[in-house]
Amino acid sequence: MRSFDVPEYYRSPIIARVKQKRKARDPRKRDFTPSVLDFGTVRFVMARHFGFCFGVENAIEIAYRALEDNPGKRIFLLSQMIHNPEVNANLTQQGIRFLQDTEGNTLTPLSELHPDDVVLIPAFGTTLELEEQLKTIGVDIATYDTTCPFVEKVWKRSAKLAISDYTVVIHGKPQHEETRATFSHAKGSGHALVIKNMAEAEVLCDFIEGKRPLDDFWTHFEGRTSDGFDPAEHLERVGVVNQTTMLASDTQAISDRIKVSIEAKANDVEAFANTRDTLCYATNDNQQATQAALTAARLDTAVVVGGYNSSNTSHLVELCEEQVPTFFVRNEKEFMPDGLLKHFDWRSGLHQETMDPWPVGQKGEAPTVLLTSGASCPDSTVDRVMHAILERYPGSKDVEDVLIAFEQELDALPLS
Repeated sequence: MRSFDVPEYYRSPIIARVKQKRKARDPRKRDFTPSVLDFGTVRFVMARHFGFCFGVENAIEIAYRALEDNPGKRIFLLSQMIHNPEVNANLTQQGIRFLQDTEGNTLTPLSELHPDDVVLIPAFGTTLELEEQLKTIGVDIATYDTTCPFVEKVWKRSAKLAISDYTVVIHGKPQHEETRATFSHAKGSGHALVIKNMAEAEVLCDFIEGKRPLDDFWTHFEGRTSDGFDPAEHLERVGVVNQTTMLASDTQAISDRIKVSIEAKANDVEAFANTRDTLCYATNDNQQATQAALTAARLDTAVVVGGYNSSNTSHLVELCEEQVPTFFVRNEKEFMPDGLLKHFDWRSGLHQETMDPWPVGQKGEAPTVLLTSGASCPDSTVDRVMHAILERYPGSKDVEDVLIAFEQELDALPLS
């Protein structure tokens, strides 16, 4: 896999060394066992995969190239390039301005754009409608398009399904930039419908199976279908794709559930399209690595680092919360000098505070903390969070000694 030119301040002396050692021994990334850094006073269990994914590094490289290529020009991003406050703040400090917020609300009117302005498409992509507006102004949207290749893969599959008379059911958050973009691309070729979760999938299946009157369809899915959508006609042939940052296991479960309803109604195996190949490998790897870390060792708590509006990060938090007390933090600035920890409840959307939540361990053993991050979080941020936690455990071993011990322990293991 290609490497990207990402600013050095996103890299990390600790995390980079751990990842490089794991990669050297397992270049195909098949081993999902976590890495363990033992500082004596506290042990960190670190998921095998976390941090910047292929699509994020690609987007960051393109954004900084745009800055380098266009000194003196006005440079705009359609919206946040990725859902990480540190990365977006760095870009605005470099002079990049946003045209929209994450909900699609206008920050800078398109009428203020000129053909020689530089506009970057974010990693989530954008709608066909907005693309056409920018083209009408004369803005070049191809040169600095940071859309994730795996998002584009979903779009291509959606268009192919729609052309083949399948309705595209999109598992995603209706207001998320990526879901809005995927919906736009899907309905550009045929019919599409957005559902949020399994509960809505069950409701949809009731309509497919005739258990609910079709007149009630719009009570549940108003504003989430393509123009001219007719539930009596457009639920005969279906394919499911997802917002790539959703839980892959949830998407697969939703897909399996809808498949049962469609095939039972149609008595035709071709009435449901197999779209398993559209699941994002990076999201899936991060989720599987987190699950592996949760079961590999006795854990006292988990810390997940990332932007509070990051969908893929919140799903990692969701996985951790099922098994261990979990804290969702944006960065090291959430750690107050008096021991107060500021963190985020992704379910309620509320910021919370907990005084000195750090575990003391059990039966004389050092406490164990699972540490991971979302796909849009710089490793350098995770590094700083680790140091912030270590400050709560005075007398910890030197970082270099811990890294050497980790490397030696890994070298002693047989190659898989």
